[in-house]
Amino acid sequence: MIPETDPTEPARALNSQTRKKRHRAGRPAARRKVGMEPGSLVYVGEPREGEASITIVDVDQADFSVRQAVQASDTFTCRDSAPTSWIRVVGVHDTRTVGQIGSHFQIHALTIEDALNTNVRPRFEDVGEYLSVVAKTLAYDSESKLLTTRQVTVVWGRSWVISFEEGPDSIFAPIQDRIERLGQRQRMHQSDYLAYALLDLIVDQYYLAFEQLGDQIEDIEDSLVQGADRDRLADILDVKRALALIRRAVWPMRETIGMLERADSALIRAETRVYLRDLYEHSLVSLDTVESLRETVSGMLDIYLTSVSNRMNAVMKVLTIIATIFIPLGFLASVYGMNFDRAVSPFNMPELGWRYGYPLFWVLVALVGGGSLVWFWRKKWL
Repeated sequence: MIPETDPTEPARALNSQTRKKRHRAGRPAARRKVGMEPGSLVYVGEPREGEASITIVDVDQADFSVRQAVQASDTFTCRDSAPTSWIRVVGVHDTRTVGQIGSHFQIHALTIEDALNTNVRPRFEDVGEYLSVVAKTLAYDSESKLLTTRQVTVVWGRSWVISFEEGPDSIFAPIQDRIERLGQRQRMHQSDYLAYALLDLIVDQYYLAFEQLGDQIEDIEDSLVQGADRDRLADILDVKRALALIRRAVWPMRETIGMLERADSALIRAETRVYLRDLYEHSLVSLDTVESLRETVSGMLDIYLTSVSNRMNAVMKVLTIIATIFIPLGFLASVYGMNFDRAVSPFNMPELGWRYGYPLFWVLVALVGGGSLVWFWRKKWL
């Protein structure tokens, strides 16, 4: 298991350390997978323990039922059942359970392999007997400044929908509540609409992440007005990395939904295509939002660098003025610091014999220094 991060650590450190741990956690499985036969059931992702949780939601026009499956074989009756069955498999690290379900529903081994590999790019597949979509969910915690991504693979046939979910923090609970709340009107839809509803909820969750991330960007912008420091730079880089991760999830998601909407499959009814076109528009808007946020963050980074450069220029300006003032003063001090013998000649520094030569020297210094400051001011260099 990944050790928990100390909650007393700064949020930025929490974000960085957690990201590194998650990245390194999947390395052993990824290395084992190298050289194996295509379609091998190897889980690639964060280390997890325990068996997968399986929930079966049976839906027809009259009623619906929710039951918890004890083992993979409990789902086998859903393949040819009359009502539409939604099978939620939470925990794809349980390769045995995922493999058994995939084998019974005749899901291709490469599709199951993609479901087990949490680093797969979002994609759409039309196998004929079923359709599958790999998607990424997004959740942003504004307090810890941590972006969490989870992979979800949605596979559906004529009377069944299977969602392979990476972790227990699923976002699909509202779908089950909607089926119960809306009653027969919701249940009249079939498996293609249920699959659309799952994908639509994933895309809707993007906007929540964008909103929270946008609030943080506004806070950083306000702090940049007060002044640029290293903490602001670290915050900007954290947001920039989060947006890069979001873009890797949202950009291919747009292509995936576009391919799904244009797919010539009997598993997608005409009335569902209307909803898919709307979902595609939502994916375009989400991508535009990501690009807008990326431009804002890039502008913030430019503002930070400009602010640091201006501060450095101001410091150099002050130091240059001080050095310029002391150049003639240093010249006067070096001249009168020379060793002259007035007994040899009256021209050897006659000022050394004056009664008030020392006070007059400081008056001369003050006049030269003050005159330099006045000249700088009139030149608008100060």
